[in-house]
Amino acid sequence: MSVGELFNPRSIALVGATDKSGWSISTLANLRAHGFAGPVHLVNPRGGVVHGQPAYRSLTELPERVGLAYVMVPTAAVLGVLREGAKLGIRCYVILTAGFGESGEEGARLEAEVSAFAAENGLTILGPNGNGYINAAAGVTPYGLPIPAPLLRGAVGVVLQSGALASSVLGFAQARNVGISLLTSMGNESVVTVTDVVDYLVDDPATKVIALFLETVRNPAEFARVARRALEAGKPIVALKIGRSKLASHTAQAHTGALVGDDDVIDAALRQLGVIRVRSLEDLIITAGLLASSGPLPGRRVGVVTPSGGASEIIADRAEDEGLELPPFAPETVARLAEIVPSFGTVQNPLDVTGYVLIDRTLLGRALEAVTSDPGIDLIMLLSEPPKVAPPDPAPVLATYAASAARIAASPVPVVVVSNVLTDVTEFGRRVQAETGFPYVAGGIEHGLQAIAAAVRWSEQRERVLSRPVPLPRAVVPPEGAGGVWAEHRAAALLAAAGLPVVPSELAADESGAVAAAERFSYPVVLKAAAEGLGHKSDVGGVRLGLGGAEEVRQAYREVVTAVPSLAGVLVQPQRGGGIELLVGVVRDPAWGLTLAVGLGGVWVEVLRDTALRVLPVDAGEVRTALMELRGAALLNGVRGSQPADLDAVADVVARVAAFAESLGDGLDSLEINPLLVSGSRVEALDALITWR
Repeated sequence: MSVGELFNPRSIALVGATDKSGWSISTLANLRAHGFAGPVHLVNPRGGVVHGQPAYRSLTELPERVGLAYVMVPTAAVLGVLREGAKLGIRCYVILTAGFGESGEEGARLEAEVSAFAAENGLTILGPNGNGYINAAAGVTPYGLPIPAPLLRGAVGVVLQSGALASSVLGFAQARNVGISLLTSMGNESVVTVTDVVDYLVDDPATKVIALFLETVRNPAEFARVARRALEAGKPIVALKIGRSKLASHTAQAHTGALVGDDDVIDAALRQLGVIRVRSLEDLIITAGLLASSGPLPGRRVGVVTPSGGASEIIADRAEDEGLELPPFAPETVARLAEIVPSFGTVQNPLDVTGYVLIDRTLLGRALEAVTSDPGIDLIMLLSEPPKVAPPDPAPVLATYAASAARIAASPVPVVVVSNVLTDVTEFGRRVQAETGFPYVAGGIEHGLQAIAAAVRWSEQRERVLSRPVPLPRAVVPPEGAGGVWAEHRAAALLAAAGLPVVPSELAADESGAVAAAERFSYPVVLKAAAEGLGHKSDVGGVRLGLGGAEEVRQAYREVVTAVPSLAGVLVQPQRGGGIELLVGVVRDPAWGLTLAVGLGGVWVEVLRDTALRVLPVDAGEVRTALMELRGAALLNGVRGSQPADLDAVADVVARVAAFAESLGDGLDSLEINPLLVSGSRVEALDALITWR
């Protein structure tokens, strides 16, 4: 399969071309209007004249073997076209035709036949049920809907699991002056998949940023591979992934099953892979456009230069929401700005240079130049935008924007230009940007700040991911008799045997044995029911805490036996106190595999729902990063005189738990420690539960 040949044919046949079809009319018009230099042959079984040119009755009658067949015939005729084309040596196809897997059982059968035939004959097929693609970089546009002019060529590759939205995304990109390298409507992905196209774009010199609209991630392992390739190549992936759900479709015995939702796992996986996730089509294009223009951003410290006090307040609020810092300007910057900004202005970050910009056209640019030299700033956010209406004499406007562009280009730190609100860039605005070199403008403060923050996070995550080696697969040694639910007495024993820190315990078969075990530990002790398949012991009265003597142990034993008649015995442990209780859970996601959840634990776990997720494998560094994402992270650092947790020790234990879960193989459904007690450098599992598939 050659995706490169698919997107770069030298000749094209439109199979099923007819004057009665808007698809056919639009596809040919697009090829003629947007620079395709090769021949375009029309194929119609009746021959004659179609779209004003002679049509051939079949692919066999064509005067040459074409590089691409664009197929628009009825569903039942598609396989026949592929068979004829394969005999002629035609390897690449776009199938516009619908009525396949998306339409029901019979359509799915036909699509399976197409896929099998393609595999047997080495065919590269985009679709079926897709509009085609727009290779703007190469001027190849076999696309079934009208392409609005002008087609802006640029560095953003767009891959969409939606045909209906493709034209809207293209129109918005053009409205914001974002040029594309390639836009692909994937259709049913019977042969060529999203990851195949991403692979192509990673190697494509015309593409700097990849924008994805995803309904599903069909092959997570393959997606992870191409995402890693994109990171290594320095090409950001921005993704709008739809289909969020509240909870996972399965509920494990452990708390973790109720905490790890399908979308939570996808969110964690994308973040670990360095994929920027956005929540709207507007943010998809604006963020991709910014990254294509700016590249990586070096840090979170932002200097803001605006001509509006109100905008400064909005920016200050939203920057805090996005985790961006607006540090005070250095004394030398303040002194320099004091000579530039009118006396009625206030020199601070964000900087409002005031409405005096209407009188002094150089004011904004001179203030920008002063701020770019500040030693405590990583990047600048400049509030500006291209003009909308051409004046009678555009020369002064062009000169002003050219001077601003020169200042921005000379800045020692990146300057990101953002407009006040999200509006279209007009034809005159595009002309000004093209002729003066004025940079890309992110549309609107809201979208612009989200894009800046996303670019900063991508830069940080790329550095973290690439600095860590790719973990090797772990040896799988499943325990004997794995199946069902392993309550604490078996789960904790398995963890302890693996060298993980577990609170000491003894399994007692009767009342006297429980007292003897308690005496050996010294009081106070904890007594817990030990029964096969018993998950939440406290819910059925199977736990007694703080037992201070033999009689209390005897009484507790009798109460637990009454509450849980099917006892295998009781578990006796020393009572632990103080410290911070964490949840450490590993649950199997049906798509992404084993997923780690770490958060505040104990009885509050499902009330607080304060967890951070990571798809395995992870190392201790990644676990520590996850711990710092918790809303309750301050508890780990010590509050109001409490002892801070040894985060390195905690991260090490959690990473070892995750590695152990991986070693248990495909039979593991979930493993949970709740709580994992942390007191300074002491880290100890107080309860555990394992569920097998």
